[in-house]
Amino acid sequence: MQKIGKGEPVDNDEFDTWMKSKQLLKPDDQLDLTEAELGEEIPKLLSTENRHLPRNLVVYDFREGAFLPVPPPENTITLLEFEGTSIHKDTDEAKEQISRKGTDELNVTLDKPKETLAEDQEDTKKPDTPETGDGEEGERDEDEAEAEGEGQEQEEEVQPPPEEEAPKKKLTNQFNFCERAALTIANPSRSVDTQTIPPPRSSYGASVLQWVIYDSYIEDYAQQQREKEREKEKKPGLQRRDEKSRKDEKAKQAEEFNKRYLQACQIIERMVNQNIYDEIAQDYRYWEDPSDEFREEEGTLLPLWKFSYERTKKMCVTDLCFNTLYYDLFAVCFGTLDFMKQNAEGAVCLFTIKNPSFPDYRIATESGAMCCDIHPKYPYLIAIGLYDGNVIVYNLQVGTKEGPVYISHGVNGKHAECVWEIKWGPDMQDGEINFFSVSADGKVFNWVLMQNKLAITTIITLFLELDHVSGPDGSTLRLKGSGTCMVFHPHNPEIFLVGTEEGYIFKCSTAYSSKYLMTYHAHYLPVHRMDYNKFNSNIFASCSGDWRVKIWEDMRPEPLFIFDLGSSVGDVKWAPYSSTVFAAVTTEGKVFVFDLNVNKYKAICTQAIVSKRKNKLTRLAFNQKLPFIIVGDDKGTTITLKLSPNLRIKTKMGKKAGVVDPQLLESQKLDRLLSLVRELPEGEMVKETVSTVASN
Repeated sequence: MQKIGKGEPVDNDEFDTWMKSKQLLKPDDQLDLTEAELGEEIPKLLSTENRHLPRNLVVYDFREGAFLPVPPPENTITLLEFEGTSIHKDTDEAKEQISRKGTDELNVTLDKPKETLAEDQEDTKKPDTPETGDGEEGERDEDEAEAEGEGQEQEEEVQPPPEEEAPKKKLTNQFNFCERAALTIANPSRSVDTQTIPPPRSSYGASVLQWVIYDSYIEDYAQQQREKEREKEKKPGLQRRDEKSRKDEKAKQAEEFNKRYLQACQIIERMVNQNIYDEIAQDYRYWEDPSDEFREEEGTLLPLWKFSYERTKKMCVTDLCFNTLYYDLFAVCFGTLDFMKQNAEGAVCLFTIKNPSFPDYRIATESGAMCCDIHPKYPYLIAIGLYDGNVIVYNLQVGTKEGPVYISHGVNGKHAECVWEIKWGPDMQDGEINFFSVSADGKVFNWVLMQNKLAITTIITLFLELDHVSGPDGSTLRLKGSGTCMVFHPHNPEIFLVGTEEGYIFKCSTAYSSKYLMTYHAHYLPVHRMDYNKFNSNIFASCSGDWRVKIWEDMRPEPLFIFDLGSSVGDVKWAPYSSTVFAAVTTEGKVFVFDLNVNKYKAICTQAIVSKRKNKLTRLAFNQKLPFIIVGDDKGTTITLKLSPNLRIKTKMGKKAGVVDPQLLESQKLDRLLSLVRELPEGEMVKETVSTVASN
């Protein structure tokens, strides 16, 4: 490309090509305007008026009975409104103030700044030094004599009015005025400043989590402890005295830390288990078996969870007991029912349905744990009966690692044989806590929790009502009975029933230790368990190794109902929600649920839970609030089963009946059922009782 400079020739061809490239292109559809149209000015006005506002709006007025126009909204938006204290000099109020004080003085105060105001006031006091138009000070020169007349005219215009006028009034501040008498001395405000070196600063950023905060606190606390130790090392006399206190403090701190750590681990474990068994957790509360609608008077049991502990897998479940306060917590006793293969140790575990994988509390015993009971008023107290005849009491608030709070001692301070059942009794008159126990040695003991020991009292010794047996030395002996189970009357705490290995049931009282109130010739083999009806305390059930479950009425020698279940019955329990429903378990691994109101001859549910060749069911317990039961077997496993709707049908009130207590309805339902049996002749009582053999 050729550079073009001053005085150099220019190539015309290149210039023409350059000019052609700079020509404007005219579109084809461009309008052709004249010079007058192009020179016309089109004004664009900007105004504060909002043309989008609606106009001519009307509203119907019911009082006037006509449509009234609505004033249009204003276009002006007030952002800030402030009332000042200054006034304009052209207003009436300003003119009135000017007339009071004088024109010149006001003009001077309004027009001149504050710095020159004091100097001007001093100059006006001197008559020989008037102000000039140019602002000069001092005397005038002789050359300015010609302008004297003009200066006098200007002075006359600016000079204040003569002194002969009315005296000037003081211009008071109308906006901030108060009397001098009301003023007090105000201390002047003072500011005190100090100059210090700024503290050191540092920027730090990290993810703050709960355990990070905890670790930082622990580290800071340890640093403080080290500083204290350094100070104490300077004083050797105090070092020995503080060694024990340091150890105690460290032990307490470690214990508190372990408790918090254990609690956090338990919460995490429960959350993990609830996520794993979420379907089961939802089913046991809300799911109902819809197939019950198509079954006639039959129900099913839904298996939920299986509870087991690694150290008790070879032991047998000897007792089950629900906590009286926490309905989802229950205790399981582990021992053995085979006395030829007795274990050297036992255990009691407290499980919760919130954590099926591991027990919340574990109690190891030196002998097999045969029975337990949780105090109804103090749910943290648990009494345990052992195979060697001892009884122990644990306080779960203190913890299981500390050992039992009470334990029986000595040969005369315990049972001679296995403790089969243990029950808490009502508090005594002085407030002492006590419980009762029955053993195979034929004695019923009352244990009172004193301050430091267990006080023992023999309530009754079980003797069989048989002929005396002659001894080897010619003396006669009275045969003792071996107690196997015990249950207290729900309303009368002095009355209790005791079952024996000989098949008898004795009705006893804590007030009489020498005789029985009633003797029932109940079974042919040992009585395993008994239970009172929850709605009628005169009715109780018993089960035995002779395959039978019998329903009894108080002070009636013959049973009301007899059910043959085809194998040894380990446990029987009345349902807490119905007066006619009870359940039983057998050694063949089956659970039977009866409803006498539905069928008086056979069970409405017979379900095999475990294999009859390998496992045997031993114990059973109803939950007091939720519709499920727990059963234990001889392999250390506890199974949770939910009752289907047909197994927990409640009594419905009639339409014509008013508001009736549900407990009264259940009691009336049982009375109507029992009235049919009571009206039968005494000779036909045995004929009408049903013996149902369970189907294999």
